[in-house]
Amino acid sequence: MKRMMLAGSAMVALTTGLVGQAMAADAIAAAGAQAAAQAVPNNILLQEWTGPYDGVPPWDKVQPNQFAPAFQFAIDEQRREYQAIANNPEAPTFANTIEAGERAGQRLGRVLAVFGVHTDNLSTPEIQAIDKEWSPKLTAAFDEITLDPKLFARVETLYNNRASLGLDAKQTRLLERTYESMVRNGAKLNPQQKAQLSQINQQLSSLFSDFNNNLLADEGTFIRATAAEMAGVSDDVKNAAAEVAKSKGLPAGTYAIRNTRSAVEPVLTFGSNRALRQKVFNAFVNRGDNGNANDNNANIAKIVKLRADRAKLLGYPTHAHWRMQDTMAKDPQRAMDLMMRVWTPAVARVKEEVADQMPFARRDGITRIEPWDYRYYQEKVRKAKYDLSEDEIKPYLELSNLVNGMFWSAGQLYGLQFKENTGTVPVFHPDVRTFEVSRNGQITGLFYLDTYGREGKRSGAWMTTYRSRAGLLGDDIVLASNNNNFTKPAAGQPVLVSLDDASTLFHEFGHAIHYLLMDVKYPSLGGSQRDFVEYPSQVNENWLLTRPVLERFAKHYQTGQPMPQALVDKIEKAETFNQGFSTVEYLSSALVDMKLHLKPDGVINADAFERQTLGELGMPREMVMRHRLPQFGHLFSGDSYSAGYYSYLWSETMDADTWAAFEETGNPFDKATADRFRTTLLTTGNETDRAEAYRQFRGRDPDVNALLKRRGFPTGGAAPAPAAPATSGERGERGKR
Repeated sequence: MKRMMLAGSAMVALTTGLVGQAMAADAIAAAGAQAAAQAVPNNILLQEWTGPYDGVPPWDKVQPNQFAPAFQFAIDEQRREYQAIANNPEAPTFANTIEAGERAGQRLGRVLAVFGVHTDNLSTPEIQAIDKEWSPKLTAAFDEITLDPKLFARVETLYNNRASLGLDAKQTRLLERTYESMVRNGAKLNPQQKAQLSQINQQLSSLFSDFNNNLLADEGTFIRATAAEMAGVSDDVKNAAAEVAKSKGLPAGTYAIRNTRSAVEPVLTFGSNRALRQKVFNAFVNRGDNGNANDNNANIAKIVKLRADRAKLLGYPTHAHWRMQDTMAKDPQRAMDLMMRVWTPAVARVKEEVADQMPFARRDGITRIEPWDYRYYQEKVRKAKYDLSEDEIKPYLELSNLVNGMFWSAGQLYGLQFKENTGTVPVFHPDVRTFEVSRNGQITGLFYLDTYGREGKRSGAWMTTYRSRAGLLGDDIVLASNNNNFTKPAAGQPVLVSLDDASTLFHEFGHAIHYLLMDVKYPSLGGSQRDFVEYPSQVNENWLLTRPVLERFAKHYQTGQPMPQALVDKIEKAETFNQGFSTVEYLSSALVDMKLHLKPDGVINADAFERQTLGELGMPREMVMRHRLPQFGHLFSGDSYSAGYYSYLWSETMDADTWAAFEETGNPFDKATADRFRTTLLTTGNETDRAEAYRQFRGRDPDVNALLKRRGFPTGGAAPAPAAPATSGERGERGKR
């Protein structure tokens, strides 16, 4: 009964296009006269998807003014479907209650999938206005299902008698998770409390929309620079900035640096003009924090307070405790223990990195490393220590070759084959490429690749599905997408990416692999809990730097020659380089997130809380969080990652230990290990307990020392491992941190 399970986080589903699998017309008819179908208006959003691959979204025919009437019709239809289940005069059974709920809401799911692309990839003021209006209405519609006393009574009856129903293990798991999710999201509250809860959820959904729109507005700005100021920056980055300037109507010879990570970080890494680095850095880290119309501090304060109020209403001490009930960690303290286990050596490593930078900074007359200096001087340290520079690597990291490399890896590991068919199916933007996916000669999916950043597209990188595999619904062909924000070059120019961006590419593709391979019966068992969902994607990053991939696909964009072995050796030697910076940058964000959502009253001033918490943690002054609170979309564009940003580290503990399993074979593409990984952890979705599935794969719980070793930190000593029993759950955004 996936709608009930997702109702508490409807806006996550809305903005990522992940809600919904399906409902069969015959099941609705059988459920009762209340659900009799009504004539469907002539609105493309309400029609069945047609065309190849069992139907594809009609991106080319969608108009923004179609969303409001489509939402209303689909919400009304979903209400009738669930009322038919709740009011069924027959005694509740697994089929007429749980399975019927799994089938309900297909039409609304399709509308939300299309709308999620418009909010994330194609946002305009018109779309933002629709989002602002309909987010609370959609939240209310999902709450109506979760909080329906008649519906819950049927589920509770089944739950209390589940041992005598003759259910198999997957059916039992689905029933238990449905019941527990409804309870966790307020099904046992009294009517007054339910009304209060729904009002909180609606207010939150509106604030999420406001936060996201403000952030998108700040990321739509740019930093202007002259040719002299761009000294040291590579030609491909300058050419892309020149194209942005041209599109803005700026004079020739002017550069415009978009206020997004992929555009900013190359300037911070290579730009020798310190004043420009400072200007670019300040613009980037102050997104959402400028005291103007796009300032997010008030939104954050309201969100955190409402979350605390909701947790109290639901009987939990804090929002973090409520959110973590359906995770592997279960308890905030277990997540904090793991983070602090890594935090201490990471901070110590940052001090060493800063000391290494100082000789180079002093040559430039700089006596103290500032945050806008760190990447620049750390790159000089890399060159001195390892005779290695990012500029030396980038010519071999051409995007098209990397895409071919990630496809090849998936073929070697899992038998997935990708054949480009761009131009044969509708796409939502001319830059989007499409690929037919097959396995063992059978078409299994369609893969959309939206590579470049642009105005109206949110920053970062993410994966989503427009349709996932679910046997109950007859959905067999997966529609999956990867979305990145690489800087689009001038016509005819290559797309050269950094090692970090290449890792992001493989990361998001790991999410896609997970969902392309997943083979479950029930839609609600097709997701993963928050601290597991990043695990398959982080594992997939490992194959980027394997020698077979580098030798075949890391080819110089001009000569076509593969990366020299000497360069490969230097990259491997420098694997733990800069791990202090990258670990502290991420972990500071994760720790602030958790501490923020452990405040029982939820009363905060975002800027003050951030400063105070970082001070208590001993945050190195030479750095900032990867995501400061006013731009922390993971936390404040929805509930999905709130009190859950720790999940990347939790997942990486399993990832590092999983990669060790491949390394132990002496072959990163060992077929037996890949088959075991696929069958126990990827295809099974959430049909089995994820901690137990990991034990089946590895023969034991994950070893945190594998993570510490990977990052070059001291190993040994007691440390928590992500092995707590879990009842995994929510499907949300899958993204790169």
